Amino acid sequence: MQNYKALILLFIFSLSTVSCFEDNDDIGVTANEINDFVWKGMNLFYLYKDDVPDLANNRFSSDSEYASYLNDFTSPFDLFESLIYQPETLDRFSWMVSDYLALEQLFQGNTNTSGMELSLYSAPNSSTEGFGVIRLVLPNSPADNKGLKRGDIFYAIDGVILTENNFRSLTNQDTYTLNLGFYNDKGTLETTDDSIDPTNENITVSKAQYSENPVFKTEIINVGGENVGYLMYNGFTAGSENELNAIFGDFKSNNIQHLVLDLRYNPGGRVNVETFLASMITGQYTGELFQKLIYNSTLQSNNTDYNFTNKLDNGTSINSLGLDKLYVLTTGQSASASEGLINGLSPYIEIIQIGTNTTGKTQASRTIYDSPDFERSGANPNHTYAMQPLIANGVNKNDITVPGSGLTPSIGFEYEERPLNFGVLGDVDEPMLALALADIENSTSRASEIKSKSTKTFKLLMDSNDFNPLEGGMIID
Repeated sequence: MQNYKALILLFIFSLSTVSCFEDNDDIGVTANEINDFVWKGMNLFYLYKDDVPDLANNRFSSDSEYASYLNDFTSPFDLFESLIYQPETLDRFSWMVSDYLALEQLFQGNTNTSGMELSLYSAPNSSTEGFGVIRLVLPNSPADNKGLKRGDIFYAIDGVILTENNFRSLTNQDTYTLNLGFYNDKGTLETTDDSIDPTNENITVSKAQYSENPVFKTEIINVGGENVGYLMYNGFTAGSENELNAIFGDFKSNNIQHLVLDLRYNPGGRVNVETFLASMITGQYTGELFQKLIYNSTLQSNNTDYNFTNKLDNGTSINSLGLDKLYVLTTGQSASASEGLINGLSPYIEIIQIGTNTTGKTQASRTIYDSPDFERSGANPNHTYAMQPLIANGVNKNDITVPGSGLTPSIGFEYEERPLNFGVLGDVDEPMLALALADIENSTSRASEIKSKSTKTFKLLMDSNDFNPLEGGMIID
């Protein structure tokens, strides 16, 4: 941030101490002290401050009025939530934490996890029960070490039949047992007697500290004599640009002519890493505008352009492919920086988007600490509260944003993952990748065949990522 330090002086008030509460470390700290941090941080940075009357610069006529306002909120979270603009529709993505140390670990890819991502679907012929499907297992994680894999079905946890009401609490445990099952169609085309039945196999998993590598899988696939690069990338994590660059170096040395970028479970991450990846995919647009971030009316001087580049921050030359066409695989879990990448590239190259609508979030956020300049250095030692509000909106060179309904798949490339036919990620027969390969091969019959397999669809009730709103986003350092 270039110019906000001087602006902070506009918002300094001397406060009287009225109430007190304890933070996570049991250190006495005034509620006013933290509430003061919340209001000032939101007043300065929040993207939608002009739409929130309580964040107006002239909202308070005196210090005592301001102090009285802060004391109306016994919890900093209550104050923070009261300042969010249209939380049900527009701003679904600003949040606050009481432990920024854990938040920093999350942003570095370090979490306490079983190492699997789960989806809950409505069970066949039931209005109340659900069944779970594992859609992703991280390598060398607790789930992987227990032999669990993508596509495994479970009907219960700890012997409790799954429902929409208990799925969160059952999977939030540090240790739990998956009761595995299978889809039983009774050997008929009739579906009224279909059910999820036990396999009598039960697997117990315990969560552990895990550092996720966002580069999940890479492949080089030959299609009709041409090499196709496949990259499944699950998070724009700081530092991962170095591994990405090495992968693109390998792609380049193998004369990759097509690229399939799998962002189906990528919730976002760092804007600068997003820009590096866009530059690796292309290379012919160095110096041109990739994306720009637009701030609130107070911080218009902070509006930032992100240009295509030929070097990483450490000075290493970027390995670029010079492509003019890109295949991208997406689902409803593809968000923020994933959407920003597609949106930023679309004015320059052809994008074939395969899958379902993305999340619909172009806004960027940053971590705001309780310090004189809201940076990590000098943070108040009496507590560990921090905020992650939306502070800027991302647009491409044509000033186009991602709509709230998400980016829609290319016409003819709509495909919803089906729990009975998930396939193996990176395998040529995995449906979403296979659709991209069929188009590269110009085989419409192959595409039709892929779409016709496992036509059974189920209502998605919830996803394990719904329980972790802190992950991903479009993050500014």
